[in-house]
Amino acid sequence: MITHYYLGWFTVFFPERLSQVLREDITDRKSLVMISSNPLDAKVDGAVERTWLDHAGILFDDYYLINHGIKKEDAHTLIQNASVIFLLGGDTLKQNEFLMAYGLAECIRKSNAVVIGASAGAINMSAKWLCSKNFGYPVEENTVYDGIGLGNFSVLSHFDLENNMTLFQSELSSISEKMMIYASNKDCALRTKGDKIDILGSVYIFSHSEIRKLEETF
Repeated sequence: MITHYYLGWFTVFFPERLSQVLREDITDRKSLVMISSNPLDAKVDGAVERTWLDHAGILFDDYYLINHGIKKEDAHTLIQNASVIFLLGGDTLKQNEFLMAYGLAECIRKSNAVVIGASAGAINMSAKWLCSKNFGYPVEENTVYDGIGLGNFSVLSHFDLENNMTLFQSELSSISEKMMIYASNKDCALRTKGDKIDILGSVYIFSHSEIRKLEETF
């Protein structure tokens, strides 16, 4: 059953509840393929995200990082053979541009691997997401970007929703009329497994301009 994880950002490590379900879901541990959020910066190496998995006891035979140092065709092969694909946190825009330029979105959609995204990575797993200066992006005009589209919904991850509810609703009300938006802060997770959705932490759903907090199911 195809499984996807949309994560916020974790203060230290995964809580044990999340570690447990990840261990259950990730049974094939041949290769972890990480996708950079800033593919021209070699310092973005996924070290933090990897420690989360290490601490949870999820180790792999091989580890790979896809950035501009990897040829496009080699990147496609790595994704096709991946046990787990992890979209790293960081720069949402640069990661999105890289995903599209390298044709990685389609490869990921076709994959049967467990796909995980943290912060920027989770946002780019969305069907669509809003790039706005009010969300901290260095832009003058709001633009709606296509993400990978692993599910027909949008994700706003690692966002302080409780203290910015009015901003959140005003910025995303238009998208909420077209698709559901899941919003979460730090130390949160949304898991889709087939048609089932599980929640860890403070996660909200915004649809047709109405917002409500979801109950935890982990």
